[in-house]
Amino acid sequence: MKTGKVPQQVVVLGVIFVIIIVGFVAMRWFFVPATFGKYGHYRAAALDEVRQQEVVFAGAKACADCHDDIYKNKSRGFHRNVSCEVCHGPAAAHAEDPSSHRPEAPRQRGLCPLCHNYSPSRPTGFPQIITVQHNPGKACMSCHNPHNPVTPQPPKECSACHRSIANQKMVSHHASLECTTCHEAGKDHINNPRFSRVSKPTTNEFCGKCHASGDAVKTVKGMKVMQAVPQIDIEAHAGRYLCWDCHYPHYPEAKP
Repeated sequence: MKTGKVPQQVVVLGVIFVIIIVGFVAMRWFFVPATFGKYGHYRAAALDEVRQQEVVFAGAKACADCHDDIYKNKSRGFHRNVSCEVCHGPAAAHAEDPSSHRPEAPRQRGLCPLCHNYSPSRPTGFPQIITVQHNPGKACMSCHNPHNPVTPQPPKECSACHRSIANQKMVSHHASLECTTCHEAGKDHINNPRFSRVSKPTTNEFCGKCHASGDAVKTVKGMKVMQAVPQIDIEAHAGRYLCWDCHYPHYPEAKP
């Protein structure tokens, strides 16, 4: 019985497979540390290296042991989950010998904007400012207690927390509309925004108050809306879709 010749592609695949296996074994032998995998998916010898490093951070508990009044005040504020040493720097030496080592007590204006200066990547609702516009040249501590940073007065503008949305709305066709035209926010929303949510439109009829074809002049929350704004047959134009499926309300240009 004749046996056929092994196809060339099978030979090539076999050679490639052998090379991969040999390469994998070689990498394990030459590049993977000997203690890798001893206690799990990491290098066990790293524990000895970490133990040899100098301890520089004391931890929030060490701060609370001596500064209990500040700790209690901080625990009630928005900074309750921010470690003391985030702002004051490593404090292990201070905890061991308070009289000889004093931690930093930053009072300059540049520290707070590291977290609170406007950045599009930060979540909406996180307090953000534009540094050059927000009390320029004035120290943050002159208005805000860093351990319990309640604003001296409630924000007058929604942009204090919703900066990214405000920036988009500012250059859109809805720039002249007040936020309360479409959203209703209770008094508690300013002080407890996470527990007092604002209302949002839920139907196309809401957008139709301004954009449905019909009367030449409409009145929406006491504001005169002229026919110059885009007018459509809501039912025929939207069909089964909601308006914001295609139009972002804070920048309502049509999607291509």
